[in-house]
Amino acid sequence: MPTATLKNSLQVAYTDEGEGTALLLLHGYCGSRRYWDDVLPLLRSEFRVIAPDARGHGETQATEGAYSMEQLAEDASLLLDALHVKQAFVLGHSMGGYTALAFAEKYSSQLLGLGLLHSTTYPDDENGKAGREKVAQRVAEEGIRGHIDDLIPKLFAPAHRTSMPDKLELARRIGYGTSPLGAIGGALGMKERPDRLSALEQARVPVLLLAGEADGVIGPEKRFPASGPNVKSVLLSGAGHMGMMEAPEAFADAILDFVRSASGAESR
Repeated sequence: MPTATLKNSLQVAYTDEGEGTALLLLHGYCGSRRYWDDVLPLLRSEFRVIAPDARGHGETQATEGAYSMEQLAEDASLLLDALHVKQAFVLGHSMGGYTALAFAEKYSSQLLGLGLLHSTTYPDDENGKAGREKVAQRVAEEGIRGHIDDLIPKLFAPAHRTSMPDKLELARRIGYGTSPLGAIGGALGMKERPDRLSALEQARVPVLLLAGEADGVIGPEKRFPASGPNVKSVLLSGAGHMGMMEAPEAFADAILDFVRSASGAESR
């Protein structure tokens, strides 16, 4: 498992497989690069796939305090620099999507395309912000396991909570590996994130919006916040918030079709 020490001194664990155009995959909250286990083999045959563990998640170093989406975007940008990758398609799942939006605002010169995977441009409402605070307080007081046990079933479509026990167990094990500092920092960082609809509306690169039909985290009204000639919207039938695990072939096909199309447009 390769690691890199970034210019901001953060030690990052990552996967880097395949060749060609780079895809930077950013996982969601209390996840890790293992979220991509089922889709990575389907993507690396055509593209270079870089999948880091976010700050405080998986095997990447944890730091104290709130992890702003801007800070996580900086981590992603510095990792590309460390790997000598000038430009990449940046595709983020859930919290990784919020990070990708901040990346698009701050590091547009490194961006070939932008993907929100079970994510949204909208900020938390007041209830959502209060929920983030409760999560941070609970993890600080009790540790990570109880939070993960409550969180993971909500991420899967109701039908899959019983039909995919192995996937839920894997997601739990990944979640247990999150540093308490990472769970607290991620929750507080997501609470603070702004509305980034303008990042989509002003994007000069191709955009993929991928959503799950049965996603209980990102509601229907938040899944496709923008449209236009550069925006491709894909709805995964039957999937919840974890399409990469629930429907990996359809999930990977959506990314492959998007990147092929976008790369073809660029070459012309």
